[in-house]
Amino acid sequence: MPLDTTLQLLARARGLSAADIATAIPRAGVATVSAWLRGEKMPGKQQLDALARAFGVPAGALLAELASTLDPARTQGEHDLLDAYRALTTRQQGALLEVARSMAGTESAKRRRRSK
Repeated sequence: MPLDTTLQLLARARGLSAADIATAIPRAGVATVSAWLRGEKMPGKQQLDALARAFGVPAGALLAELASTLDPARTQGEHDLLDAYRALTTRQQGALLEVARSMAGTESAKRRRRSK
């Protein structure tokens, strides 16, 4: 999930406004935090660390999606597949994973088929 979406979800879950977040972040005003929440700007390293502390999560968790988009080994097809997967319901995701595992012939899919 993109950083702005992650920040929005964390802020909503903790009942924090952009102003609340800005008070916890060095050199970040409400306008800057609002821009982060809209995906218009990215926080710097120190600000990212402060955001992670404010939300009680590892800084790496905030950047996981960004890091994956920069992974040169990941193809556009993989990005498209991940986007499509995220648009599915939980039940659909489970069914898709079962099909994918079966097609790939993974051991976990084979074990599940045997246990049914």
